[in-house]
Amino acid sequence: MADPSTYRPAPGAIPTSPGVYKFRDAHGRVIYVGKAKSLRPRLSSYFQDLAGLHPRTATMVTTAASVEWTVVATEVEALQLEYSWIKEFDPRFNVKYRDDKSYPELAVTLNEEFPRVQVMRGAHRKGVRYFGPYGHAWAIRETVDLLLRVFPVRTCSNGVFKRAAQVGRPCLLGYIGKCAAPCVGRITPEDHRALAEDFCDFMAGRTGNYLRRLETEMQEAAADLEYEKAARLRDDIGALKRAMEKNAIVLADATDADLLAVAEDELEAAVQIFHVRGGRVRGQRGWITDKVEDVDTAGLVEHALQQLYGGAGAGNPGEGVPREVLVPALPDPAEPVREWLGGLRGAQVDLRIPQRGDKKDLMATVQRNAQQALALHRTKRASDLTTRSRALQEITDALELDSVPLRIECFDISHLQGEDVVASMVVFEDGLARKSEYRRFEIKGFEGQDDVRSMHEVISRRFRRYLQERERTGEWAVPEEGPENAVDAAAVVDGTDLDGAGARAEDGRPRRFAYPPQLLVVDGGQPQVAAAQRALDELGIDDIALCGLAKRLEEVWLPGEDDPVVLPRSSEGLYLLQRVRDEAHRFAIGYQRGKRSKRLTAGELDSVPGLGETRRQALLKHFGSLKKLRAATVDELCAVPGIGRRTAETVAAALSSRTPAAPAVNTATGEIIEDGADEPAPAAPETAPIQETP
Repeated sequence: MADPSTYRPAPGAIPTSPGVYKFRDAHGRVIYVGKAKSLRPRLSSYFQDLAGLHPRTATMVTTAASVEWTVVATEVEALQLEYSWIKEFDPRFNVKYRDDKSYPELAVTLNEEFPRVQVMRGAHRKGVRYFGPYGHAWAIRETVDLLLRVFPVRTCSNGVFKRAAQVGRPCLLGYIGKCAAPCVGRITPEDHRALAEDFCDFMAGRTGNYLRRLETEMQEAAADLEYEKAARLRDDIGALKRAMEKNAIVLADATDADLLAVAEDELEAAVQIFHVRGGRVRGQRGWITDKVEDVDTAGLVEHALQQLYGGAGAGNPGEGVPREVLVPALPDPAEPVREWLGGLRGAQVDLRIPQRGDKKDLMATVQRNAQQALALHRTKRASDLTTRSRALQEITDALELDSVPLRIECFDISHLQGEDVVASMVVFEDGLARKSEYRRFEIKGFEGQDDVRSMHEVISRRFRRYLQERERTGEWAVPEEGPENAVDAAAVVDGTDLDGAGARAEDGRPRRFAYPPQLLVVDGGQPQVAAAQRALDELGIDDIALCGLAKRLEEVWLPGEDDPVVLPRSSEGLYLLQRVRDEAHRFAIGYQRGKRSKRLTAGELDSVPGLGETRRQALLKHFGSLKKLRAATVDELCAVPGIGRRTAETVAAALSSRTPAAPAVNTATGEIIEDGADEPAPAAPETAPIQETP
């Protein structure tokens, strides 16, 4: 525990300007970020008598070892810089809201030639219009299914779109009138984009004019005796009205507003947000946070606004900022927040507390939702916390550990018949998976199948990086007895440096291998445990507990023991170890399958040095097939845009040095199939959507 007086700035050294400050611990990690209208009085308040500080604030200043600040011109700049640093450094003593789930949103990809309507989750992308979030993905699909009758916008994936364009035949939606079929040229890119923009306008709440226009067209068609057209327009109007009825009107004046409510206790807070567009509730979301800093309701509201709108300026300026933002308490001061929101929206934003009428009544509904979310979270957490604590204590007792293993790391090896040998490292903290700490390794030291040797290599690489971090911070000096104990900087994840540039950790960003586990678990029995223990001994590490969990009988093996530790089948401790082991196995299998799939689907051009994806596709598109490309001369290759003579010579040499694959045979007819002589060049395989990758 540090004494705040040891790092207190000298009197008069702190400026009185607006700014943002950072507290760092003894290892240089940023543990708290704050902003102030005037830095001097705010920072001075942290260095008073500890008895006069809030317990959370006292814990923070005694954990810190230094403080620094950055002066800015205005309070709005301070607000923006504070948000950026909180996202960058992830300080442990700052309030950080976490979603209780990933909310689906309706997205229209206006950044594509033919915009697509789809369900998306995660961070917003540039050039994409978003609507929602919705509580369930099926709610989005029901709405889209109704609207496609009137706005037949493309909804298919890129792979389906390309295949339909190649064969000249649309998919089923094109035949039943729920897609304008731009893949086969039934609609021009300009008309399809106009259709997508009309779809966005309707989803944004501008429905009245469009419905009136359709009703006018219906009446004109009926007057002209075009009864089929009138009936079709009548059905379109009915579909639009049914889509509108799915969102009840809550504000009669067609208001665009976000309503934010907070429910809190001494330890936690829950935030609920209702997104109202055109007077209708278009989306709802909720967050939970631990109150790790001394913060009141106004402070929680300010942090929530930063979390909610912090990404609105990237790619889609003002996309998520409505005309009104209604809150239970105004930030102190409120004017910089108003200016910040107005800058994101590009127009004035009314940030206020509703006082009367429908908006106050709706705010009460949002408040009830926040209270129910907090009560549900408390119930779940109490149960989970009790179970996790019991599991950790059972592990401590069974393995005779000196302390409860709050951080557990587990390693697993995966391969397929000795090929694509990889390893995984998963981390559990306080009994919960910490996916941001997961790591994966590619075995580089040897080839072939040897799980024991692979485990030794992975454990050595992981803890060499740990010792390297300790050496850099002065906590440990490198032994000089032989190269086997030297810190090896060649730990590789996917062929890249695991920790990135060493200077990154100096500025407070989280280090990747700086924290040792209290318990190291390996997937396997005595041989794997012995290999891991040998790796730790070679590095001189003797303060980390080690065990192995064998799959066959779920036995726990300890180093140097001839008999395993057998935990009861009903043990919460055994169940936690199984979850850790299974998670490591899942993570390793996923990585190994990805590498194998990439290796099997790699084409002849993939390994040509200096030839990227864009120029590979240009070559295939120009020649039409690999057979024609293989027969091309250097001069013909140079005729492709972007291909210089040196690159053309490299491609020609690479293709000529490889033996063409044997001709394929149609097993039904016995006919020999030519190698792509008349076939179009294969399109690049469409990659799967990015999952939650650590």
